[in-house]
Amino acid sequence: MLARHATRTSRVFRKTRQPHLGLLLSLPSRRNLVSLDIFKDGFLDLAIALPIPTSWPTYSTTIVLCTVLSRLALTVPFSIWAKRRQWRAEEQVLPILKSERPTVAKRVLQDMQKEKVRGTKEELRKMHGTRTKEILTARRKELFAEHRCLPGVTMAIPPLTQLPVFVGCSVVLSRLAQYPTPFDSESFLTLSTLAHPDPTATLPIALGFITLANVESSRWFMTEQQRDRQLEVQKWKDERVARGETVLEPQKIIKTALRLVSVGRIIVATMVPGCVVLYWVTSATIGLVQTWILDYWELRRKRRLAMSSSSPGLAPSPPPPSRPAPVPRKK
Repeated sequence: MLARHATRTSRVFRKTRQPHLGLLLSLPSRRNLVSLDIFKDGFLDLAIALPIPTSWPTYSTTIVLCTVLSRLALTVPFSIWAKRRQWRAEEQVLPILKSERPTVAKRVLQDMQKEKVRGTKEELRKMHGTRTKEILTARRKELFAEHRCLPGVTMAIPPLTQLPVFVGCSVVLSRLAQYPTPFDSESFLTLSTLAHPDPTATLPIALGFITLANVESSRWFMTEQQRDRQLEVQKWKDERVARGETVLEPQKIIKTALRLVSVGRIIVATMVPGCVVLYWVTSATIGLVQTWILDYWELRRKRRLAMSSSSPGLAPSPPPPSRPAPVPRKK
């Protein structure tokens, strides 16, 4: 009897709570729809309000202008900020570590001698290198925090500021391309309409090549010292591989992944509406130009540093030694 009463009360509780639960679950989706409608209506109003020439496609021009302005306002400043932090680490932190390395190695050797550490020559060398590396790693973290140039923050902030804008604009444009839409009456380049995918796949292929160029452009702006250093590092890695050691190359792994992303973007871009592809191509083009400018800026800085280090200021020449006065001979 108690079980029957409990079952009845639980049914009543479910019936009374179910409408409120459904209302709560539907609130986030309604809020998302409302926010997307605000952005959609705002984009359409902006496209109509802009003084765009009648011979230009209205919505395509608005997409390009909004992409350029959003990248200049939200992406470029953070990229410059990250580049300056990287330069601060290279110009202030790394020279300090380089100057402290011999002192740390000498102190570690003295500590090992005081502790009377025993072992073979190879074991002692390995222990000395491990202890020195631990001290220098802790010192490097301390200097990075002191000079406000932690590498993790420097690398994470630019993509974290760009990703929400990229995803948000892609979602808004894809919603604008849903029927009924004014995008259905406008064409641009190889796009028959902005609401349908590119039938020739020209813009998706261009997107893939632009992304790949952004990955490979780091080799185009390298000094002679960097090229020589890269050859030396590659020779050292080949020697370790020849000895049977495992060498991990994170840069090559990242570049290979980015090359695969370039191919994947072509496949995805052939299935999304033309307005989204146009936004992606414009954003990738601006990113490529931004990378070129920053790399050229970096190249000029390194050449200036190399010239200043190879030709330091001329020190004043010491005065010529004076000849001693002749001693008169005694007659």
